[in-house]
Amino acid sequence: MKNSIKVILTSEKTADRLSEKKSVQFKKDVNGVEPQVINIFPEVAYQKIEGFGGALTESAAVSLDKAGPAIREKVLKAYFDTDKGLNYSLCRAHINSCDFSTGNYHYTAKNDRQLKTFNIERDQQLIIPMIKDAQKIRGSKLSILSSPWSPPDWMKTTGKMNLGGKLRPDCRKIWADYYSKYIEAYAKEGIKICYLTVQNEPKAKQTWDSCIYTAEEERDFVKNYLGPSLKKHGHGNVRLLVWDHNKERVFDRTKIILSDRNAAKYIWGTGFHWYSGDHFEGLDILHDMFPSKGLIFTEGCVSGPKDCGWRKGEKYAHDIIGDLNNWTQGWIDWNITLDELGGPNHVGNFCDAPIIVDTKKKKMTYKSSFYYIGHISKYIKPGARRIGFSKYSPYLDVTAAKNPNGEIVTVVMNSSGEKIDFVLRCGENIANFAIAPHSIMTLVF
Repeated sequence: MKNSIKVILTSEKTADRLSEKKSVQFKKDVNGVEPQVINIFPEVAYQKIEGFGGALTESAAVSLDKAGPAIREKVLKAYFDTDKGLNYSLCRAHINSCDFSTGNYHYTAKNDRQLKTFNIERDQQLIIPMIKDAQKIRGSKLSILSSPWSPPDWMKTTGKMNLGGKLRPDCRKIWADYYSKYIEAYAKEGIKICYLTVQNEPKAKQTWDSCIYTAEEERDFVKNYLGPSLKKHGHGNVRLLVWDHNKERVFDRTKIILSDRNAAKYIWGTGFHWYSGDHFEGLDILHDMFPSKGLIFTEGCVSGPKDCGWRKGEKYAHDIIGDLNNWTQGWIDWNITLDELGGPNHVGNFCDAPIIVDTKKKKMTYKSSFYYIGHISKYIKPGARRIGFSKYSPYLDVTAAKNPNGEIVTVVMNSSGEKIDFVLRCGENIANFAIAPHSIMTLVF
């Protein structure tokens, strides 16, 4: 542990945006301070952190392409540069189209049950070059988590990729093999698929690409088709996640699937979203029942690029901190960037992103969410361990981690309207701080 504490600050009422401030020195706790303490316990270690990132969608790629090469490079560096950017390392991709594509598409000719026509030519146009450039900027391969929004229309009971429907029973094996084709095609491009989810939001009949599974259907598809297919094709090391939907049912749904040992043996963990609220306790309960299984936040966004409200950033940090404090190992935002309308989106489901690019004016706008995510993703490195802490105030969101190099990172957010004083205490050392209203602070020592 260092005696000097690096201080990084973002604050609504000042110009501070991931700004490094004057370092603060620890002093000895000679009087045994009691009030206003945030305790840090480095010796108490919890889950390993896999990384942080966002989704590399077709819409993000199209927006960057239209914004021009200078803006494109600037956006990718803002996220993937390990020194000057947000240090993104864990990102999501979509198998076939999603709502943030310019239209429905899949990788085969109609009714190709042998998958002989399988190709990723659509992804090779813009998505794969974007991923490759992100990896080049980072200086290493990204960990990619890939999710299908829908099987091809010809595999669906409805004959459509949009508006729900189910996977046809006679296509279960074909669809299971499709995942391996995707993994292999991306591997040929130098992109490693490290994680898969079975299905994005399997409970929702969406206007866009979607497919419904009950818990039992998802369990049986993994047990009888997807798990065996991945193993057969040599992809048993790809980490498979179930659910990939909201937290309010994260325990109920996963319990049904993981309680079957023949399904559970193929499953690394559970993915989840935030659209039904915090439900942090559900993550804790799930970990208590299945402590060997992992947890990754796989999607979250807020609506409307024109609302530049500061509270959006606070929502992000509140969720990331709450998820981390309840065993989450990785956290993936939705689109890394979108255009000035919050798209493109082939069903008009526009939303915000941490960076919005104006494709007409050729400029970019950083949202508060960019800075709030960065206070965590930039400083808590892949391979870090969450560590113990305690806090005196309910008005502070706090988490702490120990990086592989031994650095301690503490993140403190004040979303209240009042300044809050606190004493950071680690062992016999203390340091005094004051965090302004609607601010977030990262302390590294």
